Amino acid sequence: MYSIGGIVTFFWFIPTMKDLRHKKPSANSMTYWIWTLTTFFTSLYGIFVLQNTIFIIVINLQLLACLIVLILRLRLNIRKK
Repeated sequence: MYSIGGIVTFFWFIPTMKDLRHKKPSANSMTYWIWTLTTFFTSLYGIFVLQNTIFIIVINLQLLACLIVLILRLRLNIRKK
């Protein structure tokens, strides 16, 4: 069940990614910086402490989604300047 929840969470990032690709700033950069950092540390915890394959896959999918949103948002900030 956890893996299904993680996959659903990943897919909920897609509308934000679409908005950002179409230059609609729908994501707060600071929020995604914090979210990416916490997901990164959670990923490290999963890899080195939990060593649970499903958890590692799910949390890294979420990390990937956070990174994509953050990169797209930062790209918009750079183009505005």
